Amino acid sequence: MRVEHPKKEPNSMNRKKPEQIVKLLRKADEEMAKGKAVEDFCREEQISPATYYRWQRKYGNLQVEDAKRLKALEVENAKLKRLVAEVLLANEAIQEFLEKKV
Repeated sequence: MRVEHPKKEPNSMNRKKPEQIVKLLRKADEEMAKGKAVEDFCREEQISPATYYRWQRKYGNLQVEDAKRLKALEVENAKLKRLVAEVLLANEAIQEFLEKKV
């Protein structure tokens, strides 16, 4: 079943922050407890049901502060991975240089 979304304004196409997602999921829980369907909620919030379920899997059990911390850790992890890759490349270049010199 394909859900049609109204045209979005350019400003509304921004990505949501983790804390916004957690708040949206809490709102969804409240609405669904009242009997609203997932598809109806998603249409009102202009998100796809697939996005809703992905967020539910990732952020469903988190509080707002936990979501902020998760995002910060993901950013830090990405930076550290880049640094490790750079160090490995530099180390490899040094090894090649030393092998040629000897």
